Amino acid sequence: MNPEEYAKLDQLDGQHWFYIAKRRIVRHWIERYLDLRSTDLLVDAGMGTGTWLVEMSEKCKVVGIDDFQESLEIAVPRLEKVGGRVLKSKLDQVDLADGEARVVTMLDVIEHVDDDRAAVREMVRITAPGGLIVITVPALMLLWSDWDVTLHHRRRYTTAQLKALFDKEKVEVLHCTYFNSLVLPLVWTIRFFRRFLPEKTGRIRAEERIPPWPLNGLLLRLMVWPACRSWFRPPAGVSAIAVLRRKPN
Repeated sequence: MNPEEYAKLDQLDGQHWFYIAKRRIVRHWIERYLDLRSTDLLVDAGMGTGTWLVEMSEKCKVVGIDDFQESLEIAVPRLEKVGGRVLKSKLDQVDLADGEARVVTMLDVIEHVDDDRAAVREMVRITAPGGLIVITVPALMLLWSDWDVTLHHRRRYTTAQLKALFDKEKVEVLHCTYFNSLVLPLVWTIRFFRRFLPEKTGRIRAEERIPPWPLNGLLLRLMVWPACRSWFRPPAGVSAIAVLRRKPN
């Protein structure tokens, strides 16, 4: 991402409905399949501001991976306070042993890297047999906009494209679907018509605004509740999630 985007993310992370909801959804699916113990290790690849790891430090040991200085400057002090560790590293070659992590998360990360398959393969390597890998990504190229350009996305995914990244001999796909579907028409409309607006330096996009608290809370619930139901398999969404289990060696 552009360096200034980390400062914006730091302001949004703890208040904006989308970021709070995404973390709650991921936590739900982890807790559905695993009972994390205090001795277990959760690794977050592409840790951003470290908010997710600080929250999960109440349940287990945490390690964050990132190679952007802006991320490290924000996240390292936070993780040090909760006993977490940070590795400055690319995602395709990480200094962790095979099977060291019980859970690995990649939350809106692989769309930023050139070789997404290599990054996923490395995260599978460091996951213990029976452990989980949870991945979220922005979905559907029809939603591609200036927001993706600003965040240096390489791509958006369909669920089929996401599943194609996984070696089925090494992982079992427990859950893979779209989410944040109820706001899809609104998001598409905003991004489509924004293409015709003149470029303005410093213009605040809809994605960077925290809505008034009643709307913020409503949008949060509309995103979380359906996404935490295994029967909810919408044909499209703003995001997609995959929950994988590492198979025995």
